[in-house]
Amino acid sequence: MATIDEVETNDATQASAESFDVEAVRADFPALELEVYDKPLVYLDNAATTQKPASVLAAEDLWYRESCANVHRGVHFLSQKATDAYEEARAKVQHFINAEFEDEIVFVRGTTDAINLVASSYGRKEIGSGDEILISHMEHHSNIVPWQLLCEEKGAVLKVAPINDRGEIIIEELEALLTAKTRMVAVGYVSNALGTINPVKQIVDLAHERGVAVLVDGAQAMPHLKVDVRDLGCDFFAFSGHKMFAPTGIGGLYGRRELLESMPPYQGGGEMILTVSFERSDYADPPARFEAGTPNIAGAVALGAAVDYLSNLGMDAIGNYESGVLDYATELVEQIPGVRIIGTAAKKASVLSFVLEGVHAHDVGTILDREGIAVRAGHHCAQPVMKRYDVPATTRASFALYNTRSEAERLAAAITRVREVFG
Repeated sequence: MATIDEVETNDATQASAESFDVEAVRADFPALELEVYDKPLVYLDNAATTQKPASVLAAEDLWYRESCANVHRGVHFLSQKATDAYEEARAKVQHFINAEFEDEIVFVRGTTDAINLVASSYGRKEIGSGDEILISHMEHHSNIVPWQLLCEEKGAVLKVAPINDRGEIIIEELEALLTAKTRMVAVGYVSNALGTINPVKQIVDLAHERGVAVLVDGAQAMPHLKVDVRDLGCDFFAFSGHKMFAPTGIGGLYGRRELLESMPPYQGGGEMILTVSFERSDYADPPARFEAGTPNIAGAVALGAAVDYLSNLGMDAIGNYESGVLDYATELVEQIPGVRIIGTAAKKASVLSFVLEGVHAHDVGTILDREGIAVRAGHHCAQPVMKRYDVPATTRASFALYNTRSEAERLAAAITRVREVFG
């Protein structure tokens, strides 16, 4: 029987979800007015990239119209204005994820770039022959391949924590894989292929008890969960703007100040230096040390606008609303004969992956597309996950703050039609 506290929490969650004005939110996104094959677009490929609200599009356009200049280098008015906008965006990200200092936020191209930065800089400095790097079985390729490259270069060993049939990391086995040789743990906050929300704070605590640094791949967490890097305690946190309603080609790396200060440059060029001569170069302090060349200034400004948009809605309200839509969609789809849902963790966000008996995922995706429903079909850059479940691919419907229960109903009806087509 639920306790009074649990009932009150559930009631509050329900009230929060019911008060979320999804139609007002949808009106902010021009792309949602599109039609596909003469049918209203149902966009359920948000784990790949999200649509952009008008405020984000306007922020990027306005920067190019009224503030277009290079940052940090000019004394003229436009350069100062551009620099102020760029650094204001950094401060917005800092507060959004509750980093302690602005200079703990490095602007990068996205999550992949951030992970490669850590592997190439921190990894090359701290990891040597015989050392171990620990990841999980559900990682995106971007949180596998950079560590493989580092292991090949350094003679280190990549260890993999297993997952259970529900798609949850087996914490006891992860803990057993933490040894005196472990130098890095890299784990996703939310699985892009399964939707699993991993207990990253617990994983961080287990690693830190042994003096091991932790990187969190936060790409799929940022649009759905309230992220607090100080509460998580992680050493690094990587994310992409385009997953959280900002443009492509911009993202961020949070790194604890003392670690960033100890790391050598990832790339060389302008902006990341203090002095250069033919004999030697002296490098700037972080974050400039890791932002070589002209950055994606407009993208950073638009990322700041996306942070504003999410902050105004409230991440708790977003998460509560999305959970209701995901639960409803799951209930509808799992009732369809022949459907097997891949990833049934107790704690999930945004993702509904499934296979339909006798029908390849690509065929499912193609027919859904003709119904105006955009989903992803394939291995989702998570081939080890597909192998774990012994499937070549899944169809993935991934939800965001603008998706509705009626869209979940259209998804279920379209899957039913696929089943009828293939008998």
